[in-house]
Amino acid sequence: MSGHVSAVVTNPIAKSVLYSVGFAHSGHTEFLAELAQRHKPGQDWFPVMMLASDVLRVVPLTVHIPLAAVSGELTRERIFATARIVDDALRRDFGVARPRIAVAGLNPHAGEGGTIGREDAEIIGPAIAELQAEGMAITGPVSADSLFHAAARARYDVAIAMYHDQALIPIKTLAFETGVNATLGLPFVRTSPDHGTAFDIAGSGKASPSSLIAALHLAQTMARRRATHGA
Repeated sequence: MSGHVSAVVTNPIAKSVLYSVGFAHSGHTEFLAELAQRHKPGQDWFPVMMLASDVLRVVPLTVHIPLAAVSGELTRERIFATARIVDDALRRDFGVARPRIAVAGLNPHAGEGGTIGREDAEIIGPAIAELQAEGMAITGPVSADSLFHAAARARYDVAIAMYHDQALIPIKTLAFETGVNATLGLPFVRTSPDHGTAFDIAGSGKASPSSLIAALHLAQTMARRRATHGA
């Protein structure tokens, strides 16, 4: 925040170990949001997790919460805030002139017209319609099972998913070695490898540095673009 460095690149943490000694946050992202609030008060910082690679960018609307709690956390306000931060970040930090955003449905077949859950028709769809009315290039809700094949990916710049695994499974399948976790919505650039601690191979010499290297490159790119925009 004092300008001595241009970006922060963090490495994987074992959340269970942190929780065992009283760490009060669910992960890096939430902790960094508190630091942003502490060092730059006056705005309610809303961190958004993006997983980015050359083949796919995804954003989970909800992150480290139980699957049973996801439906209760889906609100129009959360969708509005997330989509607007993503749209702004793609323009400023990724150089996308007019971001195309696809939104996954929560339920199978995006609710199948309300016959498989009501969230898609009553919450997600109306929020998307309101954002479209503002001029945002956003579509959905789209059935998640048809959102991540090659032809579908060519039609958007980022996909917003409803929960953690809905977003992370496709990108880790397609780009496990090169995916990067980038935190949007904060007053500084932060990236991280997209994988965990991998204790099973610790000390074996088998760990790949590829995702960390990609995180360093993306942090540099984002910081340079943000500096160009005066942000």
